Amino acid sequence: MSQQTRYWAMAGLVVCTLGWAGNALIARASAGVLPPIGLSFWRWTTALLLILPFTAKGIWTHRNVLQAHWKQLVVLAGLSITSYNTLLYLAAQSTTAINITLVNTGLPVAAFIWSLLLLHQWPTRASLFGALLSFVGLIIILSAGQPERLKALEFNNGDLVMVVAVLTWGLYSVLLRLWPLPVPGLILLAAMLICGVPLLLPLYLWEYSITGPILISKQTVGAVAYTAVIASLVSYLAWNNGVKVLGPATASLFSYLMPVFAALLGVLLLDERLQWFHLLGGALTFLGLMLATRSGRE
Repeated sequence: MSQQTRYWAMAGLVVCTLGWAGNALIARASAGVLPPIGLSFWRWTTALLLILPFTAKGIWTHRNVLQAHWKQLVVLAGLSITSYNTLLYLAAQSTTAINITLVNTGLPVAAFIWSLLLLHQWPTRASLFGALLSFVGLIIILSAGQPERLKALEFNNGDLVMVVAVLTWGLYSVLLRLWPLPVPGLILLAAMLICGVPLLLPLYLWEYSITGPILISKQTVGAVAYTAVIASLVSYLAWNNGVKVLGPATASLFSYLMPVFAALLGVLLLDERLQWFHLLGGALTFLGLMLATRSGRE
């Protein structure tokens, strides 16, 4: 595997985590406006409608491979398309965006556990040291340079839901490596959407019977559009490629960037001030990721 391939995979994971940081902010901002399962359903339905015209021919070409691996496709779609983001949106109803990104940084631990159980892989010393350095950078940002402020962080039921979501995503990432389907990434994503959206439909209809239809507005349309294009199509393609090239344990370390990007988005979109701890914490996080991904082995 060439170093250039690894660099492109890492760049894609940076874009992916930036997209998912925005997704966490939108999830929280939409709480009370968009029902969580409804947001998840229309996000993935829109993504499917957008991707299908470009992948229908490829799906037909690879139909024999997809049919032979339909059980794996259903499991992967159930964990990622149906479960993870639905759980994230449910968590956003009762917790903050910063808590969502904070709990999401447990993904390296989840990926390590699943990798150990299913792949029998241990991380290298470089990966462990890089992960530790990134975690220090994360703590600096979350505490605003004052570690005693961490005591003020509050956790609730929404955070427990996010723990389940993280475990689900970690399992998905490891199974994606364990079951390497021999189809292009775009075709794999389309096939997962075809499996995952119908699995979401019964949950959406149940929620619809309780909450009623979604009110159409600029906010709801914008939220669905962003999550469908950036947080779904762009980010999932980048994540799947990152797992394929770097492995699930290494790719999961990039989740440490989510709070960094969430803080930067707060500066850009919410007129918050860029502080020294943003710069220091972000620099340590990026440095740790570079150290963790320097080795060609997991």
